[in-house]
Amino acid sequence: MARADAELTRPHRSLEPDLHNGLDNCCLGIYIVGVPAPRTAEATLSDELAFAKHGILRLVNRVRVEMIDAMDRELAQFDITAPQLIVLASVANREADSAAQLCKSISYDPGAMTRMIDRLEQKGLVRRVPRPDDRRAMTLEMTAAGKALYPQLLAAKETVQTRFLRGFSKDEIAMLEKLLNRLLDNR
Repeated sequence: MARADAELTRPHRSLEPDLHNGLDNCCLGIYIVGVPAPRTAEATLSDELAFAKHGILRLVNRVRVEMIDAMDRELAQFDITAPQLIVLASVANREADSAAQLCKSISYDPGAMTRMIDRLEQKGLVRRVPRPDDRRAMTLEMTAAGKALYPQLLAAKETVQTRFLRGFSKDEIAMLEKLLNRLLDNR
C-alpha cells in the first residue's frame, strides 16, 4: 500500500490535462498528481446535487407553490385559503390551540397569524376562548360551523393530493413520504 501511495505522489508526465489540479499545471504537459483530499459524504452529495438540472430546493419549493395554488382553487368554493386550512387543521387536530403555538408550528408571522385568526373567527369557523388560568391568553377552538365544514375541506385537500399523485404507485407514494420525512429529519 505504501508503494502505491508513493507512486501517486511522485511527478509524472501526462499528455492529458488534469482538470482536478487546475489550469496552471497544464503548461508543458507536466503534472504533479497527489493523493486527493479526503471527501466527506456531504461534499460528495453536494457535488452530485450541483449537477441536478433544477436542484432539490427549487423543485420542492415549486411543488409547494403549485400544490398551494391548486388547494386555493379547490377551496375557493368554501371561501377558504390553503393557509387557513392549515390553521384549521392544526386547531382541529389539537396540534396548536393558540396563535403563538400556530406561529411556531407553521412558521408564520405573529401579525399575519392574528389577522388570519380574525378572518376565520369572522367566518364563524373558530373562536377565541379566554383561559381560566390567564386572562391575557386565549385558546382557539373550532366552532360547530367549523367542525361541520372541516370534513368537506379535508375532501377538497384529498382531491388535490390525489391529482398530484396521479400515476404514482402505493410504494412510490410511501417512498416519497419517507424521503420527505428524511429531509425534515435532517434540518
